[in-house]
Order: sequence, then structure tokens, then C-alpha cells
Amino acid sequence: MAQLPKLSRRARWAIPAGALIVTGGLMAGSLITAAQAAPGLPPRTAAQLLAEVADSTTPPLTGTVVETASFGLPALPATGNPTSLASLLTGSHTVRVWYASPQHFRLAVPESLSESDVIRDGRTAWLWQSTLNKVTRFTLPAHAAGQVVPHQPLTPQQAASQVLAAVGPTTTVRVDSNVTVAGQAAYALVLAPKDARSLVGQVQIDVDGSNGVPLRLQVFARGASSPAFQVGYTEIHFVRPAPADLTFAPPPGATVTRVNLSGGKPGGAGDHARPDVTTTGSGWLTVLELPSADLTPNAPGAGATSPDQSAAVLRTLLLAAKPVQGSWGSGRLLRTSLVSVLMTDQGTTFAGAVQPSVLYAAAAAHPH
Repeated sequence: MAQLPKLSRRARWAIPAGALIVTGGLMAGSLITAAQAAPGLPPRTAAQLLAEVADSTTPPLTGTVVETASFGLPALPATGNPTSLASLLTGSHTVRVWYASPQHFRLAVPESLSESDVIRDGRTAWLWQSTLNKVTRFTLPAHAAGQVVPHQPLTPQQAASQVLAAVGPTTTVRVDSNVTVAGQAAYALVLAPKDARSLVGQVQIDVDGSNGVPLRLQVFARGASSPAFQVGYTEIHFVRPAPADLTFAPPPGATVTRVNLSGGKPGGAGDHARPDVTTTGSGWLTVLELPSADLTPNAPGAGATSPDQSAAVLRTLLLAAKPVQGSWGSGRLLRTSLVSVLMTDQGTTFAGAVQPSVLYAAAAAHPH
């Protein structure tokens, strides 16, 4: 165009590049279309592909996107809520896409007997939660970009833009064999951090051979041969959506809440949320800092998940964390193949797609 415990979706994406995998993990047998025999495409260098993706404009399309995520953590309590903590850390999520332009699109997340939709129509965006029959109407800034709509599900284009922000002297770039994604011939652009302190081994962006649009993104943990996180199209048609698919009116009886985001900086709807969340470092070694109070069951962003369900998930995650201490102080460390989270006894949480040593350094530099 998808924190650990109780990170908002915005905080989850505040870490550029490496933090794409905050929702990632090992997932064998993904629903996303597997690479087939390499299709024939004109040769492209890595520099040409990077420029092509940067300059590409997503054409009108309809399609289906699948995101898979599983941390390999202990079994988490089921909540029945697709945006709950347990759901975000595990399993597979499907998003239906109708895209006409950055200012006109619809993204629907279907679940069993429910659906959540994000619709943008110019400066107005709608969030509809069918199970609650609840609608939120957002008034966006005049120059808001297409990807700043609150609660917008993740798409391959958005994921690719996050990763490409890390391309520079700290990244190696190459082109692998061509692949087929959702029936489309695509180039395989591979990015890898040079610094071994990053837990990301490489990120592969499969770029449509006809229009330069990212069709799939896969994240591999360092040393892993299977993708730990991926988001990509399983079906795509480059056609303009029907007008009816891009319009929305609150259903009868729905509770409607209005939120005005137009008072901030141009293009900055994201600037209106979570001023207490900061980052240190850059690129692949970026670390997210936030107050540990945000990890409590009643923290903002809990959504429809009940406090009891959130508390059960939080207890499971805390049991998986190990006590640690150092010159920075003491706390608990939760470590996966792709993410490290340090919850200090001093009341601050640090998270990133980095070795724990990077979090310890950030904690040592944090004012107490």
C-alpha cells in the first residue's frame, strides 16, 4: 500500500527495518504461495531493482494478502480476538485488499463470524469492527500518506518500505533467482545486515517483474533456511476495484466515534499517538523504548480483549522471560530467534531485532 506484551500496532512498527519481525517467527508450510520454477525476466541489478521499487507507483488492484507469524513461544491462551496479543504473536492472518490509490482503498480482515475493515476515502478513514458493531471515523491531515491510517493491516508494500529504510552502508544487497508469487513473475531482492548484532539474517522482497510493486516479503532469522515471518499476496489482479468496494456507511445501530487527526504535522497521523515511545540506534540495530506500564493488561490499545485474557497472556510471556542483571540494573529478558525484549526493574522496556547486548547498552544509556 500488522508487541510484545501490549505494544500497540503503532509501537510494533516504530522500529524500522529489523523490527518488521516483532510479529515474526518460524512458520513451516505457510499459506503464502511457494516459489516455483524461476520465470524468465529481463536481467536487473540490485541497484536497478532498488530504484525501481523506490520509483514505482502501485497500480489499482484487488487481491488477498496472507501474513504468518509464530514466535515458538509457550502456547498462549486463546482470546478469540484477531488483534489480541496471542493472535498477533502466532498463526496466520488474511487481508482482503481493494486498492484504487493511496487515498482510496479498503482492507478487510475476515475472521470466523466477524470482520474488521479499514476504509480510506480521501481525508476520511473508517475502522469497522463487526463483532462490536463499532465504527471509528478518522479525519486525516490534508497531506496524510496512504500508509498512516490508524489500525491499517500490514501489506507487502508497507512492509517493503519499512525494510528499504535500512538500505545503506550497513546492508548488503543482491538479486537471487527469479520467483513466482500469486501467479506473477518476480525478482528476488535480498537485503542482509552486515552487523552480527542484528538477529535478522536476511530479508527477501519479491518484486513484480512488470510494475516494480513488492508482492511478498520474507524475513529470515540469522542462520535459518526457512522464513520466520512473511507477508505476501496469494491472489492478485491488477484491476480497478468496483466503487461499491471502496465506499462505507456505518451499519444501523453501530456506535460511531469520531477522531480528528488533522491538527498535527503534515503527513503525520502517526504523530498523535504514543509520545512516550522512543527509539535509540538506527537501521537494523534500532531499539524501541517504552514504559513497562504499557505492558499491563489495562494499557491503552487493549482492544476487545478482556483484562483477564490479557493478564493470562502476559503471565505466560513473563514466565518465559529469564532474570538478568548487569551494570545497567536488573530485570527480565525474553528472547526469540528474531526479537529480544528487556523489561527492567527500573520500569522501562527495551525491544528490538537485536542481540541482548544491544538492549543492555540502551538500558545503560537510559536516564534513571
